[in-house]
Amino acid sequence: MVDRTAVRVRVIDAFTDRAFAGNPAAVVLLDAEDWPDEQWMRDIAAEMNLSETAFAFPLVGSVEADWALRWFTPAAEVNLCGHATLATVHALKADARVADQVSFRSRSGILGARVAADGRITLDFPAATSTLVTEPAGLAEALGVAPDAVYSTGTLRDVLVILADEAAVRGLAPNITELEAITRREGVRGVIVTASAKDPSGGHDYVSRFFAPAVGVAEDPVTGSAHTALGPFWAERLGRPDLVGLQASARGGVVHTLVVGDRVELTGQAVTVLDGTLLPPASSHPRAQTPPS
Repeated sequence: MVDRTAVRVRVIDAFTDRAFAGNPAAVVLLDAEDWPDEQWMRDIAAEMNLSETAFAFPLVGSVEADWALRWFTPAAEVNLCGHATLATVHALKADARVADQVSFRSRSGILGARVAADGRITLDFPAATSTLVTEPAGLAEALGVAPDAVYSTGTLRDVLVILADEAAVRGLAPNITELEAITRREGVRGVIVTASAKDPSGGHDYVSRFFAPAVGVAEDPVTGSAHTALGPFWAERLGRPDLVGLQASARGGVVHTLVVGDRVELTGQAVTVLDGTLLPPASSHPRAQTPPS
C-alpha cells in the first residue's frame, strides 16, 4: 500500500564542510513502527535522483539498535551506503533525536555512529577485504587506462582498481556504457579506482573515484562505503591505520579512515542544503471541482 502522508525530505551534502560539495543524499525520517511500501520508497529515491536516499524509523524498545535504516539509489536498493548514513546522523542530530551516539539496523548488520562536539560524525562500518583477482575482460578499454592491479572487495561487491598515480585517477574519462556492461556481467555494484597521493603533505594520503552505472550512479561524488575497502587497503600499504582519502570527483570530498580490527571508522562533516515536504500523491487529494461557466 502506498504511503499517503506528506513527509519531510532533506538534502544533505555529506563528507564536506560547505554546501554544494561532497555527496548529496536525501534523508527521510519516518514516524512509523515498520517500513512503508517499498515501491513508495523506490519512487521517492527515483524522484530525488541522487546517488542515495536514506529512509529510517526509530526502533522503540529495541536493545539491538536505535533506528532501522535502508538506502536506495534511483534504480536499486543497496546493502551499504556511507554518505547517506552520515547524512542521516546529521539530520537526527539537527532534530535533537540523538545525543552523541546512535546505532542502526541495516542490511549490513548493526552500524554505529558518534557525533563529536565540533559536529564531525564518525561511522563504524565493517571492513571490506581486498583480494587480488584477474582483470575483467574489457576493463582497461572501458577505463581508458591499464590498471596496475585489480582486486575483489568481497561482500562490498565492488571491483577495486589500482592505477599508477594520482594524475591517472584524476584524469579518468571512462566509457560509462562499457563500465555498466562489465559490472552487470561480473555481478558487482561498481568500480573503485584509486592511487596513492602524489604529495602526502597536501592533506590526503590517497585518491579515488567511484563508478556504479549498473545501479543508476554514473559517478558518485563521495562514496563512504568504498572507503571500507580503501581504508584497509591503503593502511596496509602505507603502514598507518589512520589515513585521509580524497575522492577526486567534480564535487570532491574528504573521508578520514581509521582501521580498527575488522572495522573501519569513517569520519566527515555534513551540511543541510534543502529542507522541504514531499506531498502525498495527487490521487489521494480530493478531486478538483470544475468552476461554473
